[in-house]
Amino acid sequence: MTDDTEQQPQSDPREEPFVVDTNLLTEDQLEGLVEEYCTRYHGINDVESPFNEKQQVMTAVKKGELVVWFNPVENTAGLGPRQ
Repeated sequence: MTDDTEQQPQSDPREEPFVVDTNLLTEDQLEGLVEEYCTRYHGINDVESPFNEKQQVMTAVKKGELVVWFNPVENTAGLGPRQ
């Protein structure tokens, strides 16, 4: 009997998304991520002002409730919950 996991290609850990310490980002970078998060979840057409929750989102980032994820394969960053 063979182990099926041996036949599965191993994922490269360098390609896995990881959390970036917010202390490594400038305020402008962090603010850009917060704005992107607000528009992504509220859309520019869904609500009158998607940036109304900007301060709440920034507070969640400062508390660690939302973290900055970096995807090295796509070379992108965004906010999301800690996993």
